[in-house]
Amino acid sequence: MHPAPTHASRRPIGARERALFANFYRRELTLRYLGSTTGFAWALVHPLVLLGVYHFVFTSIFHATGFAGQSFLAFVAVALWPWLAAQESMQRGTISIAGYSGMIRKVAFPHEIVVYASVAATFTLQLIGYLVVLVVLKASGEAIHLRGLLIALPVWVIVLVGVTGVVLFLSALQVFIRDIEHILMPVLMILMYLTPILYPLTLVPASLRPWVALNPFSWMVGRLRDALLEGRMALHWADAAAVVVSIAVFVGGLAVFRRLSPHFEDFV
Repeated sequence: MHPAPTHASRRPIGARERALFANFYRRELTLRYLGSTTGFAWALVHPLVLLGVYHFVFTSIFHATGFAGQSFLAFVAVALWPWLAAQESMQRGTISIAGYSGMIRKVAFPHEIVVYASVAATFTLQLIGYLVVLVVLKASGEAIHLRGLLIALPVWVIVLVGVTGVVLFLSALQVFIRDIEHILMPVLMILMYLTPILYPLTLVPASLRPWVALNPFSWMVGRLRDALLEGRMALHWADAAAVVVSIAVFVGGLAVFRRLSPHFEDFV
């Protein structure tokens, strides 16, 4: 039996922990994305391929012409990248502990740093792609309000904090219940279609609209479209509620993770 890293996992983050995060973060970027040209290219091209497929299906087959005065391409693009960042973070982050099993068995360190690095690397790359696409859309004549980034970037941060909390919870459970990763994929697929990414909330039947609006990702999509497509910069109470929910999810996920992490070395 190896010494349980209980104290290391609960002490305040110091210089050693920040250095570990930086190393893990670089490792995530290098091994998953930058280790090969195809890996890096696919990480950036994959969302573009999805956007192209959605654009073809909805405009050429279902004859969608756009919503709220915007082209379908711009309407979907501003919402798709942050969703993919959240989706990929949950998928990769949930299994991230297993990738450091050897180190967890031998070295005492805060295990949550592994999750932070995995989520941060995914969000970083998706955000880069997002900014490039917004600039390209603007240059091609789409009505993109780049000043809306003053709202959009904080929205990304709020989503990042909440998603990190979810990943902390799921990654801790994954150590003991290996089926979590297999259950997660169909759940995320269902959640995507319950989020108004490919359609406006106004098309949802009135009786179901409040339930769809309760989806935290619906708030994300609405705020991004308001800021980047409509140029609406005003803040409202839902933004404060989103901040509170995001922080609460993070704190809850971290509490569960730290409660279970001393036992990881016996199961990874």
